[in-house]
Amino acid sequence: MATDEPQTRLDPRYSDPQATATPWSEAEAQLREAELFWISTVRPDGRPHVTPLPAVWADGALHFCTGPEERKAKNLAASPHVVLTTGSNSWNKGCDLVVEGEAVRVSEDGRLREPAAAWEAKYGSFWHFEVRDGAFHHGGGPAFVFSVAPRTVFGFGKGEPFSQTRWRFE
Repeated sequence: MATDEPQTRLDPRYSDPQATATPWSEAEAQLREAELFWISTVRPDGRPHVTPLPAVWADGALHFCTGPEERKAKNLAASPHVVLTTGSNSWNKGCDLVVEGEAVRVSEDGRLREPAAAWEAKYGSFWHFEVRDGAFHHGGGPAFVFSVAPRTVFGFGKGEPFSQTRWRFE
């Protein structure tokens, strides 16, 4: 899990001269509060796959879930490399975040309880999961849970001043 402060760098090539690097604490707060993310995975034949999903920030990582037969679960079985993005569709305000990392399946019931509680706290009782047998259970069957500790995160500040901040984790 990403627990140390990342190396932070403002990229002057893509930032206004008066821009400053966004502090990691602000990006982390946005990851914690964002309701919708887009996940990009790679199909076994190399084609990309992108889909929206909810996710929670817990223990220094983004967590998402998917049914074992869903396309993203099949893609992750072949390659754990993922990109999760969040932000807004506005051009001139806000900050878009791009999180790069590897999706690691969390299958110990004890480690699943914190993200299960975080889902319900963030999204409400509709997202109540039972934890058992190394998965979340809710209605239609089991859902595998994956954790993505960020390796690199890019933040694109929109509006005056425009900026691009990169955070790298060891």
